[in-house]
Amino acid sequence: MASRVYFLSWKRRNELYNFLKSAMIFNHVEARNFIAIKVHFGEEGNKGYIKPEYISQVVKITREKNAYPFLTDASTIYVGKRSDAYHHLLIANKHGFTIEKCGCPVIIADGLIGNTEENIEVNLKHFKTVAIAREIYNADRLIFISHFKGHEITGFGGTLKNIGMGCGSKAGKYAMHHLSKPTIDQKLCMGCGACVKHCYQEALSLANKKVVMDTEKCVGCGQCIVNCLFKVFELKWNEDPPAVQEKIIEYAVGVLKDKKSAYINFLNHISKYCDCFSLAQNESLMDDVGIVAGIDPVAVDQASYDLVNKAFGKNFFKGIYPEIDSTTQLKYAEELGLGTRDYELIKY
Repeated sequence: MASRVYFLSWKRRNELYNFLKSAMIFNHVEARNFIAIKVHFGEEGNKGYIKPEYISQVVKITREKNAYPFLTDASTIYVGKRSDAYHHLLIANKHGFTIEKCGCPVIIADGLIGNTEENIEVNLKHFKTVAIAREIYNADRLIFISHFKGHEITGFGGTLKNIGMGCGSKAGKYAMHHLSKPTIDQKLCMGCGACVKHCYQEALSLANKKVVMDTEKCVGCGQCIVNCLFKVFELKWNEDPPAVQEKIIEYAVGVLKDKKSAYINFLNHISKYCDCFSLAQNESLMDDVGIVAGIDPVAVDQASYDLVNKAFGKNFFKGIYPEIDSTTQLKYAEELGLGTRDYELIKY
């Protein structure tokens, strides 16, 4: 049976509040519920993150239901501005995610240093248990607000990635990245050192003006791939379909276990890379499309994927990442019962 997915064009984004009310996707929110609104606060210098003025409309609806909303995210495994709660809160505040602008507090879900977690039993192909950020687990209800764009490991990142990778503790993120360590073609290396500078795990160094890697330190975060202008680094997938996408979906199963949730994708500033990067080349590559909402995470991502490709005139994601089958995550999520790829698009 097709899931209902609701669509608001970007030109009418100022009608977001009425759009979300008409879609009635927040029927799971009840009085005195603690509502975790999972967002991405944007790395320093990043432009693609969803702006606080849109987040505030979701908060407003939950507060009208006398619920207790809070904005949340979990720590990163690379050592940037979001790798611990202290600096994460600083960058969230800098980007405008304040009580005054959003109408609710920010709570980092996996504690001060990213190790506050709950281990949830899933008994799936890659994981028996998954390590989920504790305040995600503790919340009564969940709302995921995701920026839909390209991603250097999964082809695209949207709701499913925001759930799985986004809600994992640091240990969980390490586990999901385990097989995604890049290979190095030293013949292409110019010895510029850009990758070394941006390798926050200190896994890279220069020897005889060529980059070398300590594979024990590498966590597969992808920073080297994005920062190299000479295509020295490449991800060699050792499974088909890519194990990392399947692992993200298995984490999503753990996050959503016994939880009622709603999902919103923003199809704007559609860039090649995820919002963890603040590079100049992470600019929008096409016109803004709109906002997609629903209560089925698979249908919401499938509709978003289709809408972007339709607006672009061909497969946008295959164009930027020809080596990645980004639909693996959709197929596996449907297989595991997270939702359906069959949807009815309802335009506002």
